[in-house]
Amino acid sequence: MSFLPRHLGPDAAETRSMLRAVGAADLDELVARAVPADIASGEPLRLPAPMSEHEALSALRRIAAKNRVMTQMIGQGYADTVTPPALRRNILENPAWYTSYTPYQPEISQGRLEALLTFQNAVMDLTGLDLANASLLDEATAVAEAVLMMRRANRRATSRRVVVDARTLPQTLAVLGGRCRAVGIELVVADLAEGLPEGDLFGVVLTQVGVDGEVVALAERTEEAHARGALVAVATDLLALTLLRSPGEQGADIAVGSAQRFGVPLFFGGPHAAFLACRTGLERNLPGRLVGVSTDSSGRPAYRLALQTREQHIRREKATSNICTAQALLAIVAGAYAAYHGPDGLRAIAERVHGLAARLAAGLATAGVHVVHDRFFDTVLAEVPGRADAVVAAAAERGINVRRAGADHVSVSAGEPHDERDVDAVLAAFGAAATDDGGAGAGWDLPAELLRTDSYLTHPVFTLHRSETAMMRWLRTLADKDLALDRTMIPLGSCTMKLNAAAEMEPISWPEFASVHPLAPEDQTLGWRELIAQLESWLTEITGYAAVSVQPNAGSQGELAGLLAIRRYHLSRGDRQRKTILIPSSAHGTNAASAVLADLKVVVVATAGDGSVDTEDLAAKLADVGEELAGIMVTYPSTHGVFEEQITAVCAAVHDAGGQVYVDGANLNALMGLARPGRFGGDVSHLNLHKTFCIPHGGGGPGVGPVAVAEHLVPFLPGDPGAVDGGREAFPVSQARYGSAGVLPISWMYIAMTGAEGLTASSRTAILSANYVSARLADVFPTLYTGPGGFVAHECILDLRALTKASGVTAEDVCKRLVDYGFHAPTLAFPVAGTLMVEPTESENLAELDRFVAAMRAIHAEMTAVAEGEVALEDSVLRRAPHTAEVLTADEWDRAYPRSRAAYPLPELRLAKYWPPVGRVENAAGDRHLVCSCPPIEAFAADGPESAAGTVRSGAVEAAR
Repeated sequence: MSFLPRHLGPDAAETRSMLRAVGAADLDELVARAVPADIASGEPLRLPAPMSEHEALSALRRIAAKNRVMTQMIGQGYADTVTPPALRRNILENPAWYTSYTPYQPEISQGRLEALLTFQNAVMDLTGLDLANASLLDEATAVAEAVLMMRRANRRATSRRVVVDARTLPQTLAVLGGRCRAVGIELVVADLAEGLPEGDLFGVVLTQVGVDGEVVALAERTEEAHARGALVAVATDLLALTLLRSPGEQGADIAVGSAQRFGVPLFFGGPHAAFLACRTGLERNLPGRLVGVSTDSSGRPAYRLALQTREQHIRREKATSNICTAQALLAIVAGAYAAYHGPDGLRAIAERVHGLAARLAAGLATAGVHVVHDRFFDTVLAEVPGRADAVVAAAAERGINVRRAGADHVSVSAGEPHDERDVDAVLAAFGAAATDDGGAGAGWDLPAELLRTDSYLTHPVFTLHRSETAMMRWLRTLADKDLALDRTMIPLGSCTMKLNAAAEMEPISWPEFASVHPLAPEDQTLGWRELIAQLESWLTEITGYAAVSVQPNAGSQGELAGLLAIRRYHLSRGDRQRKTILIPSSAHGTNAASAVLADLKVVVVATAGDGSVDTEDLAAKLADVGEELAGIMVTYPSTHGVFEEQITAVCAAVHDAGGQVYVDGANLNALMGLARPGRFGGDVSHLNLHKTFCIPHGGGGPGVGPVAVAEHLVPFLPGDPGAVDGGREAFPVSQARYGSAGVLPISWMYIAMTGAEGLTASSRTAILSANYVSARLADVFPTLYTGPGGFVAHECILDLRALTKASGVTAEDVCKRLVDYGFHAPTLAFPVAGTLMVEPTESENLAELDRFVAAMRAIHAEMTAVAEGEVALEDSVLRRAPHTAEVLTADEWDRAYPRSRAAYPLPELRLAKYWPPVGRVENAAGDRHLVCSCPPIEAFAADGPESAAGTVRSGAVEAAR
């Protein structure tokens, strides 16, 4: 059976009904009136014929079989690990977790926020620092973020020079080299064994466990750096920190690394959650998301994202954070892994891993093989003059991958799944004899001065859920607190939340995909590279560009890669002065933030009254900028939800001025099969696979943001971070060659099952759904912008401002009241304050669309009652929403409306009701008293709730007011 009817919500009868409501005879007429004729592609996409779910899974099985699953002991920042089945089934494979959105509406996100807070708490404890963020994209980009953070925070330093330990992972050095060059930071890579190099500096990056496996003490270099006015960041290993002295104890300001080995599969390079922790005083420069604790309207502890004024959707080019910069789902897995094993279990794993490495070292030494370092955690570097290739090949013959560290050295990294038999097989590859079981590695213990003596993971969350029964119930309890796509439509404009089909999701857990190391030999990864080549070619066809790179592991990184391509293209032509990028005022906030990371100056172009780019202002800005123009970033369809007719003219004007055109692909769900950015004037676009191509959001990551470019920009696509030259000249934007490859099978399956006609039908149905909602609500909440034909694209902006002015009820009040109706709110106040931007997607059927329409019309009636003076605003059901079961079942009820109206505003809610776990969260209080660790159990006591900010453990921080 065709997959398409599974993906599209409306059936044929529902489609006809919706077309009547919008005033179009058929989908052809609707699309013709909505999409400008001069951008229509006019030819079908050249894609393979669509397959059924079974056929596509079988085809992908054949591709996966071309990968060779080995025992992975390569290391270099990637550790083989064990994902507990309880976490794989209940998180990674559970739509309650993977279909949720970024928790900007905290009242319906308490479960995922608590899980992320658990991750933060684990990172804080293990690094010995005061607070940690809720994850970053990968270790290499996290180190880059740490360097930029030190540059922002070190106000005393005038230097633009940072010193980095030469023992740092090579992929980190590659990414860091490009990022530093882009913003004019001088990067000095040095052997720090004898001290810091001479000269001024603003920061130092130390590596606690080097790529060569050596573990070093940090305190001496930290003190030296501080004495010279520099801040210190330490790249470290979370599992090693169960044994080693923490960076915080040794004076570090920042600690950074990957949480991959906490139960997250190798995934051929990602997605993996990185972490960044810091000391008190640096929190307002912290990148990424930060989960904090506040209180709700009843005084109960409640979680929320803290310090959002750092975010680019508020501060744009002045932001210190980018909302795309996170891997929430994988951070949740890592935090749950810490809770599953607890401090004793994690330490036992670490001791066992170190014991295997010590056993290997002992066996090599006995055989006369020189072990380069005697202080190591999990990685042994062996000197084998002229024999490295032979040893690596011999290990591969035994089913084991080890790392060639030059012609004379081989590196071997032990991991959680490995055992003594693996060690003995590696020894045999070296030509050494197997060791006995009697403590063969006893002579390779870590010295006492490197070992930690303090306790960690002392919060009850890390001991309460140790059995599988307890873990399963805890995860179910958390999921029940949330609203995800498995419960309801998530009508977020600009953040497409469409079906993540089970058939699309299933392959990511196959060992042939999940258990492959990103640095495995190419003859072991034939299937991976075939899948990626096919996907890149399909995306190239869909967008009309010349080439695509899937390396960027978030939309923000795709933007950065595209802007770096533009910048490097101009530099290649000698146009060093072209450093100004034009960005319409309505553009995604990520655009401006990414432009700054590419060292471009942002100039804002005004929006015309109809929501389109103001062409007169554009002409004036082009004239004013002159030869400094690098290009323009436009979103198409526009962020206002319309197909702008003048897009080709805008592109032509920028080209005539010598600039490049960046078409933000966030809204590509309205273009597939209808128009191609690479054909109507774009030079470069990024695509959101976690939107248009069905990779789920997972609470705010995993994301993939491939960059697509025209022919002249192909040489400037992000390069391989593992290239022979170190990759520093290739400007990689993530640490793995193919970024977050582990989730690419999802998009492969989507395109394989839909084909050209299915992708086109998806776009047409998305346009129909948005216009249906717009038409059904036009008399109560008119759509702010429409195209010349009176139609919107795939989303519509509902204008609440007139009724807000009459009633005082805000768009935020409406969002909170929608929770009582069982809906995730639309996008609030973006791109226009006082409005809601709605994107229904093609996957919602007519019944769900009508349910949303009914909720919005009922809320309009509630707002009207306030406007007409029937009820005071502060006493209204809107201002006091959402309503928890605890509030509704209290013995006393003193509100101006009945309990039934609060709980069941529509009759059908009595059949299925979502109960929010908390009332409206106090945002300001949470920022004034910044608490970013798990509150004690007493904070939730039913006999007297206290502010979690007043009772949280000593590791919490209070922000400067």
